[in-house]
Amino acid sequence: MTAPVPITLHLPDGQTLRVRLYERAQRENGGWMYRIGVPLWQTSLDGVEPVEFSTWVTAGQLRPIPGVDLSAVPTAHRPTTPSTGWVWRLDRPPRGPAVLHSEGCRRASERARPLRTEAALDALAAPGTIACAECDAREVLEPILHHGQADPARPLDSGEQ
Repeated sequence: MTAPVPITLHLPDGQTLRVRLYERAQRENGGWMYRIGVPLWQTSLDGVEPVEFSTWVTAGQLRPIPGVDLSAVPTAHRPTTPSTGWVWRLDRPPRGPAVLHSEGCRRASERARPLRTEAALDALAAPGTIACAECDAREVLEPILHHGQADPARPLDSGEQ
């Protein structure tokens, strides 16, 4: 395994962090994604310990560090055959709410129709649709759907610091 390469990550609030670049992969649309590791601290029984959070970002969030050679970063070019992507299934029972399932969920009926992720999120945002709690649908789709929304249980102007 190739050692990670240092690179600068630009955060939405203007901060910059030095992180580790592990690999880059070309997407089906020709764009590039970069897998980075962000060094952090986490609490443990003995106090705190170093950990690394791994995520994928786009080139827009990264800036090379002058003098650092990026040619050793493992690179995966766009696949020659398109991937099928993550498929969800929207099940509309005769009664009750429509239910989104992950592909292969045993709770989905034969009438469930396949959807790509964007269409599944649109369906889940519509009134009368819920995500299945027995497959990946609730765990994966609901956080994406609610990303960036304020928690109604904790108003932003609560005065807490």
